[in-house]
Amino acid sequence: MAHLTISFFSKRLNRDVTINALLPVDGSDKPDYSSTSLQPPLKSLYLLNGLTGNHTDWVSYTRIRKLANLHNIAVFMPGGENHFYVDDEEREEYYGQFVGEELVEFTRQCFPLSHKREDTYIGGLSMGGYGAVRNGLKYAKRFGAIIGLSSALLPYRIANAKPGFEYRTFKFPYLQRVFGDLSQLFGSDKDPEALIKQLRHKKEIIPHIFLSCGTEDFLIDMNRRYHQFLLDEAVEHTYIEKPGAHTWEYWDEGIEDALNWITHLNL
Repeated sequence: MAHLTISFFSKRLNRDVTINALLPVDGSDKPDYSSTSLQPPLKSLYLLNGLTGNHTDWVSYTRIRKLANLHNIAVFMPGGENHFYVDDEEREEYYGQFVGEELVEFTRQCFPLSHKREDTYIGGLSMGGYGAVRNGLKYAKRFGAIIGLSSALLPYRIANAKPGFEYRTFKFPYLQRVFGDLSQLFGSDKDPEALIKQLRHKKEIIPHIFLSCGTEDFLIDMNRRYHQFLLDEAVEHTYIEKPGAHTWEYWDEGIEDALNWITHLNL
């Protein structure tokens, strides 16, 4: 398993960015390909961190390196910088476009990755879970599967909030800066329900969805609500609840569950 730290200039963010990458290309347990037989392109997972974290979190706190090697999948981990992986038009920092388009194209140019939608996945935890759901649906033509662990589906809690509103550590100015006009949040491209409805209206393929949240997690109500919405809309998905809180122990188990799920998907 090759572990790389990569810096490059992002046009979408207008600055240098750093990502972590895991590539199962050097293990002794892998087949020995001769010069006349090329190794098949790798499947890829774009894995997003949570609030206050960075591109090193997944490697530091989970078994993702071991799991990526086991499942023979390339994993790329950018940083979300507390922006929930949505576009900031005012500052011209397009985090959604970065993870949904630019990062995928950049890594495909650099590494032997499959260009097929069914071999390309996006996932994350908490803030990154929201980012994976939002961008996996917004760029559904690019991603075959979405993984959301303890997803911070904040539109359910903050839509139509007024000045002075606070939710946990989030205050109104920050929320409005990240998500825009909160009175227009429902129905926008930052609303995971609206994105499903748009794909249905356009008769486009909805990626396979995996959601998991601990029963002691403070975000469980949001995840249950989205699960119920998907049931009401007859959207095929996998939803898991089991004992656990908003912790790395839960996400370590969750990413193992998710990669096992991907392995058995009929994509």
